[in-house]
Amino acid sequence: MFDTQISKDGNVISGPLRAPAQMLEDQSYDGHSSIHEDGTAEKLGFQAGPIEGPTHFSQFDPLMVEIWGKEWFEKGCISSHFKNMVVEGEEVRAFVELPENDAQTRLRAWAEKADGTPVLEASVSLGAGPTLLDERRALLREPGKLVILENMSVGMTGAKDEIVTMKPDQHMGDLYPFTLNQKLSKITESTPWFKDDSASPWGRAIIPTEMISVLVEYTAREAKFPVKHPAIGLFADLEIRYVDGPLFVGETYLIRREIVAISDSRRTESYWTKSQVFDATGKTLKAEMVLNHAVLKASYPNYEAELNA
Repeated sequence: MFDTQISKDGNVISGPLRAPAQMLEDQSYDGHSSIHEDGTAEKLGFQAGPIEGPTHFSQFDPLMVEIWGKEWFEKGCISSHFKNMVVEGEEVRAFVELPENDAQTRLRAWAEKADGTPVLEASVSLGAGPTLLDERRALLREPGKLVILENMSVGMTGAKDEIVTMKPDQHMGDLYPFTLNQKLSKITESTPWFKDDSASPWGRAIIPTEMISVLVEYTAREAKFPVKHPAIGLFADLEIRYVDGPLFVGETYLIRREIVAISDSRRTESYWTKSQVFDATGKTLKAEMVLNHAVLKASYPNYEAELNA
C-alpha cells in the first residue's frame, strides 16, 4: 500500500505537492534530441524541457487505490488531456472527486501546479465505459492539408506484433534512457507492490501506471508508421486502461497497434494510436493505451515549403 498522505476537502481528495524529476534530458528521438532536452525545447518556444506527461499519473495511483483498492490496477482507467507543461522544480498536486455512491464508476480528476495553473484534466474509471478521450476524439474535425502525416491514415496498423518486457534493471532504449529501478528511486509515489513480489497482493511486483507508456513505447518504432522526419512530438492526450491487470515486472507481453484518429491544430499534426497489450500468446487482452502524438509543425524543416507546394 502507498504511504502517501491524502487530504479530503468536501467531496474531493488530493495528494501532497510533489516535484517530479526530469528523466528524459538524454532522450533520443529518431537520431536527434527530443522536446525534453532544454535547448531543443527553447528553440521551439518552450520554457525548458518538460516533465513527461505520464509522470503525473503516479500521483493518482494512491488516490485511486484509496477509492477502489487493488481493483484500480486490475481494471482501472485514467484518460487524460495535458493542458500545461511542467518543468523540473515545479510542484504538482493531484485531485479526484469522490464517487457519490457505489455504482459510480467514472470520476473527474485533475492536477494543478502550486500556483493553481492546470496541468491536466482526466476521467478516472473502473471497468468499461466512455472516457474523456472518447469524448475528445468524437469532437475532432477533419484535418486540413497534412505534411508530416500526409502518408498516414486511420485504420493503419503496426507492421508486426511486438514483443516487450520490463525487467527491474533493463534499459528501456533511446526514448526512455533509464531502468525501472532508476525510475522507482525517483518516483513521486512509492509502494512495495512495485518492488517486492511478497508484498504484492498478486504475488508479483507490478509496473506503475506511469511506466505502462514506457513499456508500450519501447518497441513503437517497430510499427513503422510513415511519419516524416526530422520532427519532434509530444504527448497531448494519453489514456491507460487496465483490462485484465495488473501488468507485471519481468513478464513478456505482445503489442498490436492501430491508428484510430488523425487531427491537426495551428501548431501540430496529430496521430492517435491505440496500442493493445496482450499476454505472450496474443490471445488475452491485458491493457490498452491511447496516445495522441502531437507533432510540432515548427520542428519539421521543410514544413512551409511542402505545405505550399
